[in-house]
Amino acid sequence: MNRNLNALHAMWYRQVKRFWRAKSRVAAMIIQPIFWMIFFGLGWTSAFKIGGVRTLFGGLDYLTFLMPGVIMMAIFMFSYMSGISVIWDKEFGYLKEILVAPVSRRASILGRMLGDSTVAVIQGIIIFCIAYPLTPTLRIINAPIVILVAFLTSLSFTSIGTIIATEMRSQEGFQLIVNMISMPTLFLSGAFYPIDTMPTWMKYLAYINPLTYGVDATRILLTGSGSLDLTIDAILLLLLSTILVMLATQTFKKATIE
Repeated sequence: MNRNLNALHAMWYRQVKRFWRAKSRVAAMIIQPIFWMIFFGLGWTSAFKIGGVRTLFGGLDYLTFLMPGVIMMAIFMFSYMSGISVIWDKEFGYLKEILVAPVSRRASILGRMLGDSTVAVIQGIIIFCIAYPLTPTLRIINAPIVILVAFLTSLSFTSIGTIIATEMRSQEGFQLIVNMISMPTLFLSGAFYPIDTMPTWMKYLAYINPLTYGVDATRILLTGSGSLDLTIDAILLLLLSTILVMLATQTFKKATIE
């Protein structure tokens, strides 16, 4: 038991330390959401100053509506892309050492996912601190609950990234799948426009998207306006993250390296 806990902690610590050593990666992951806030958020806020448009966004100006989505977008992108480190470890042989180590594979990969999720949440906090001066009406008092929502969302997509990466053999193949799935996931989450305005067929896709519940819960907590209900968001997010973590650990447990 102690050996498995030590493995979990070691992998968690490795992922956090590994990320902060990559200064350029840290900068890129933070700068991209800032571009979305400035060029997309401020631009469309000016365009949506027409009377009556605010009702589409729950009575919010567009920048305030967008900000929770941008925070969750940053968390989502890092969490999803974190699976590529599994492929790097395959190429450099580190993964073989993990698979043959006398500790639980589940503990090793869970520690890795927890580490990546922790980094994603830290990144989200940084984005929130940068965004708050632009939208000072955000309810900062709910920040601790938002962090919990962000962690569950991050854990969901870290798990998805791990599942995909465990089955892939090349970085190119992983990036192709990530690029193919990430944009629909973002646009179906309600980050950029309300779910209520989507066509009916699109709403069905949005409701099976874990990011939808992370974005909606964050928006309710920070602005008081959302498309669903906070309790429903929390229950479904917890359920989806639990299922995805179980699938990821089971997939990794059965993994083989040629």
